[in-house]
Amino acid sequence: MNIREEVLSKVNKIVVKIGTHVLTNADGLLDGNQIMELSRQIIILCTNGYKVVVVTSGAIGAGIGALGRCKRPTILPELQAAAAIGQGKLMEIYNECFKSQGYHAAQLLLTRQDFEDRQRYLNTSNTLHTLLRFKTIPIINENDTIAIEEIAFGDNDILSALVTNLLRADLLILLSSIDGLYTTLPNSGKKSTVLPIVNEVSDDIKKLAFKFKTRQGMGGMESKLEAARNVTNSGEVVIIANGKQPNILQKIMNFENVGTLFLPTKKKITSRKRWIGFSVRPNGKIYIDEGAFEALKKRGKSLLPSGIVGAIGNFVKGDIVSIIMDIDGEKEIARGLINYSTEEVLKIKGLRTSLIKKALGIKSYDEVIHRDNLFLL
Repeated sequence: MNIREEVLSKVNKIVVKIGTHVLTNADGLLDGNQIMELSRQIIILCTNGYKVVVVTSGAIGAGIGALGRCKRPTILPELQAAAAIGQGKLMEIYNECFKSQGYHAAQLLLTRQDFEDRQRYLNTSNTLHTLLRFKTIPIINENDTIAIEEIAFGDNDILSALVTNLLRADLLILLSSIDGLYTTLPNSGKKSTVLPIVNEVSDDIKKLAFKFKTRQGMGGMESKLEAARNVTNSGEVVIIANGKQPNILQKIMNFENVGTLFLPTKKKITSRKRWIGFSVRPNGKIYIDEGAFEALKKRGKSLLPSGIVGAIGNFVKGDIVSIIMDIDGEKEIARGLINYSTEEVLKIKGLRTSLIKKALGIKSYDEVIHRDNLFLL
């Protein structure tokens, strides 16, 4: 049994992210035949027993085509208007494709706030898990009419990672117009090959990221590698592959050597720690000393005030903060849910827990961040 078969044979729940370049033709118009072909492949996955959620781009491209525009707008309101026009057209095609095979398409338009707010996060999770119990394929997109995450973060790559972690899906497939992670930029005149397997999204791997821009949208490897890092650090598998390659989804699930496979770097972690580690953007930074670093990383301890050397930001109790080890340059080593405000942390930093009450007049917690509310990066 090779490594692909070993990790992919355990997969049950899959998130398939389909990029703009996969769904549009050379003129930037939505390609209905391509959506139909990918829908056919997704139905095959479902009939084979997999639970599948689709994160789709293409709404802006569909709107641009409907408006008869020859290039992507550069003004935010025009981008959002194109998304509003194109979203219905995109879903209409998906629904027709699935309906012909006896499946329903369920639309969810999400923003970053749906992941950062804990109650909305849980509500979204409950809705998706309920939909997966029926003969339904959820189709998720960024709500571009009110948010700009796709524009800012790179063609829904980060959104698909957030959805994967929310669902605790076993596999994220990032379908793009490229074959995988290249050793050099294609068409650069140098020999370029696709890496079949990546063990960790290390600094050296990140150097292989490249950026490109076309008139239909924005893309590149940087956001895909960030998505892969988030998912593999949660204990799941990621594959980047070419969505225009015939029967690509079946080839992947038949363990064929296509695309780039990113292996998990950790054991599967809990939903709560995924939320802390990747769903919420930190609202400040806590700087720690080497002793605290050793306690957190090697002994699984909570963060106490004695190991804190500084704090910046404007956080309050219950916020998510970054934990920074500042020895060889600023390095984020963890994220956690804080028990004290910025002002309080600055008053108790470096103190023993027995002195917290004297410094603040009250001691609500011994721990600044409890280990149960801490995610190590």
